[in-house]
Amino acid sequence: MVYTVPLIIFMDDISGNISKQWNKHHAIYMSNANVPHEMLEKEFFVCFVMSSLHAAPMELMQAMKQSICDAATSGVTAWDCKDNQEVLLIPHGLFIAGDNPMQAEECSHTGLNCNYLCRMCDAGGTKEYKASLDGYNSLFASGNLRTPEGTAANIQQQFETALKPGATEKIKNVVLTTGIRDMASISIINALLELGKKLQKCVAGTQAMLEAEYFWGQTVFLLDKAKLMDIFQTRLQSVDTDRLNTPCLNAEYICHYKGGLIRKHFKSLSQVMPFVIYDLVPSTVLNA
Repeated sequence: MVYTVPLIIFMDDISGNISKQWNKHHAIYMSNANVPHEMLEKEFFVCFVMSSLHAAPMELMQAMKQSICDAATSGVTAWDCKDNQEVLLIPHGLFIAGDNPMQAEECSHTGLNCNYLCRMCDAGGTKEYKASLDGYNSLFASGNLRTPEGTAANIQQQFETALKPGATEKIKNVVLTTGIRDMASISIINALLELGKKLQKCVAGTQAMLEAEYFWGQTVFLLDKAKLMDIFQTRLQSVDTDRLNTPCLNAEYICHYKGGLIRKHFKSLSQVMPFVIYDLVPSTVLNA
């Protein structure tokens, strides 16, 4: 059996000292989103992943991302105490959580203290405007959607303002404290964006593998029901593998352990199945 494990990833900056002295470090925890909600927040279901006094949050996230991608590629073998058999676990990131100040800092955002509160639209304005009757009411109305081009233009404008000879120290500090240090950094403002893309690729690879398993499981069910597994095994053993990127199909093993195959088996089967089952299953299954 193969099970997917959606992960809730949480990162925060905390202090590890027993005394009142602040000793800031960053920590990452994970939870299994399959766990029932009433149990999810209990301490023994929250898994500590890593912590560091010196590594930046994005460095920790990079290592965490690589670990999840590696595990999603090869799977994690575990023992199922309910069914008394080995199972394969495929983890993937469901979402990354954190408190508002921490997330605002890593996203180069000033959080709820900024004039424009929403990352999707232009809702907001100056403090005086938001305190007025019209400004307050506008916060509950739909704003104009932002575009990537508009966001990039705003960031460019901030830098141009801060780099002007007459810019005040306050303006320069506001730009620098967002986590961006120079013009070349605009393209890598938030490493979490790239992290999200890579996690999506891991999930996409996992999804493709699971789809192959589902097709295999349905096909084997039909062959077993029609008592055609012997014919299928004979055909699979007879397939010419010279053009395949696999040394041997090992049909006897695949058919005997049809419920416990791994990635390399599905990779081979996906290349030859249409030629082996063309008259053994309904046309709808063959077309799929």
